[in-house]
Amino acid sequence: KVDFALIGISGIDEDGTLLDFDYQEVRVSQAIIHNARKVFLAADSSKFGRSAMTRLGSLEQIDCLFTDTQPDDVFAELLARYKVHLEIAD
Repeated sequence: KVDFALIGISGIDEDGTLLDFDYQEVRVSQAIIHNARKVFLAADSSKFGRSAMTRLGSLEQIDCLFTDTQPDDVFAELLARYKVHLEIAD
């Protein structure tokens, strides 16, 4: 196990699904999530509501989200529901 994992994604669906385009990268990210004590997600605001063809996981698996702006109400509610800590980088 690793203490911390930092992953990126191509999109976050409005139901909290984490999405990516590259199936091989998804498999690596899934293994990283499975073997980490804390998972950090880095995703700029363009990723919210963006579609991609491969499911990586769910916001439920994320401990902290680093992004560039405050998410809209739909995503803010998801973060609160799944107890994902939000860090906004200026």
